[in-house]
Amino acid sequence: MSMNPKRTAGRVEDPINGVETVPARLRYASTAALFAVAAAGLLVSVVVASLFGSANIGPLDVLSTILRHVGLGGIAPTPPLPKLLDALVWESRFPRVLLAATVGAALAVCGAVLQAVTRNPLADPYLLGVSSGASTGAVAVLLLGVGGGISLSTGAFAGGLVSFAVLLALLGGGRVASPSRVVLTGVLVSQFFAALTSVILMISGTANSTRGFTYWLLGALSGARWEVVTVTAAIVLIGVLAIQFLAPALDAFTFGWDSATALGINVTAARIWLIVLTSIITAAAVASSGAIGFIGLLVPHAVRILTSPMHRSLLPLSAVIGAVFLIWVDTFARVAFTPHEIPAGVITALLGAPAFALVLKRLES
Repeated sequence: MSMNPKRTAGRVEDPINGVETVPARLRYASTAALFAVAAAGLLVSVVVASLFGSANIGPLDVLSTILRHVGLGGIAPTPPLPKLLDALVWESRFPRVLLAATVGAALAVCGAVLQAVTRNPLADPYLLGVSSGASTGAVAVLLLGVGGGISLSTGAFAGGLVSFAVLLALLGGGRVASPSRVVLTGVLVSQFFAALTSVILMISGTANSTRGFTYWLLGALSGARWEVVTVTAAIVLIGVLAIQFLAPALDAFTFGWDSATALGINVTAARIWLIVLTSIITAAAVASSGAIGFIGLLVPHAVRILTSPMHRSLLPLSAVIGAVFLIWVDTFARVAFTPHEIPAGVITALLGAPAFALVLKRLES
C-alpha cells in the first residue's frame, strides 16, 4: 500500500489508511465547523460528566460551584452548596473529568504523530516503550521506596523519561535510517522494562501492593487531584502546541523520509523533536492515569474518516475527540457498576478490540 497522498478528481487519498476520502474541497470546508461542534461537545461533556456520582447534585448546582471556583460566582444561577457537596464537586469530580480530558487528548495526538513518523497505521503512544518505563518507575517507588517518598505519579513520570533516554540512546540520538528501526527499538525497550517491572513485583511485591499496582496499571483516573491535573495539563498543552507547529513535517513524512528531505524538511531534527515531545506527553499521561489503551490507535483513524488527513486539522480534532471519548469512558466506568469501579483502561480495551478489528479490515480493503 502506498503511503503517498493522491488526488483524483478533487478527491484525496488518506496517506495512513490508503483509502479514498470524500471530495477534498468539501472536507476542508467542513473542518472548522466540525472542530466547533467537537469543542462545544467537550465543554458540555465536562459539565455534564461532573453530575455523575454517588451524591445526587443538580446540574445548576454543579455549574454554580464550578463558576464560583473559577471566579465567576456573580453569574452563578443557584446559592452555594454545603461545604461537603462543594468539595465533592470541586475536589473530586471536576478534576477527574479534566484529567480524563487531558489524558484522552494527549494519547490521541501522540497516536496520530507516531502513525505518521513510523508510517505505521497500527502505531500507538505506547510504541516507544515509555509506558513500560513509567510502570517500572511506579513499582520502584511503590515497592522499593526509590526516590525517598516521592509520589507514584512522579516515579512513573521519571521512569518514563528514563525509558525514553534508553530509546534515544539506542536510536543514536534520533539519527536512524528507517521507521522500522524506531518500531523495533521501541519494542525492545518496552519488553526490557516490562521484564524489570515483573522482577520487582516478584521479589518485593505483596498481595495488596500487587493488586493496587495492577489497578493503577489498567488505567485508573481515581487518583485525580488538582496538583496532578495542573502539572499534566501544562505538559500536555505545551507539548501539543509544539507538535502543531511541526504539522508540515508530519505531512511530509507521509511521502517517506527521503521524499520529505527532498521537500526541504530537516528530517532528523523534526523526527527527534517529535519523538521527544510524544515521549514526554505519553510519560505525563501514563504517570497520571496508568496505561489506557486503544485511544491513541483508534481516535486518529476515526478523525481521518471525518476530516482531512492533513495534520494541521487532524491533530486538534484528535485532541478534542480523544478528550470527549475518555471523559465518557471514565464516567461509564465509575457509575455503571456501582459500588464497584472499573478502571477506564478496561472499558477502552473492551470497546477498542472490536473497533481495532474494523480498522484492520478497512486497512486490508
